[in-house]
Amino acid sequence: MKSTHKLLAAAVASLLFAAPSQATSLVNGGFEDNAVAPGSWWYSSAANVNGWDGSNIEIWDNYGGVVAPEGSQHAELNSHPSTGGVFSIYQGFATNIGQAYDVSFFYSARNNSNEEFYFSVGDLAAVINDHVKGSWLQFSGSFVATDTLSTIRFTSSNNSTEGNFLDDVVVSSQVPEPATLALFGLGLAGLAIGRRSRRLKTGDGSTGM
Repeated sequence: MKSTHKLLAAAVASLLFAAPSQATSLVNGGFEDNAVAPGSWWYSSAANVNGWDGSNIEIWDNYGGVVAPEGSQHAELNSHPSTGGVFSIYQGFATNIGQAYDVSFFYSARNNSNEEFYFSVGDLAAVINDHVKGSWLQFSGSFVATDTLSTIRFTSSNNSTEGNFLDDVVVSSQVPEPATLALFGLGLAGLAIGRRSRRLKTGDGSTGM
């Protein structure tokens, strides 16, 4: 009896502390893979940044004392409105059709709070224009995958001034992992066994309480 209760307690406790969402295979969401020297920066095509593709991108160790909210590096989505062009970086990743996902990232202005960029992934799209120079804000939302390959994309706006800082781009599934579901089943099975054992010992079909 005691061992059954201990098993059930352990299963339930593990279930309660199990994470409700799991990270996907998004690569280099923190822009840490292409290392730059402390206090410096690196400018390149996004295709040269691990996991990403698209237009030019800058990787900063810090900028004017602005440090990354996660890790030691952050990216800059470039913007040169004087040229009339826009810049875009993106990454494709595997998804399950019909499954819901959470997405979040940090952003900040480089030199002017009057920044703006477009963000999209799956059926989620947003215009981000509430930047604060010298401070990081976090965007969070969710989307439902409509394909086995989804693309997360950041695109600068012609209204931008000098650039948008980005960091800690995370996509996670809202569906528990199979191991979590199995653990839940184990907890229910343990509960049923425990109640049956107590009824047999009392001999009267009650729960023995």
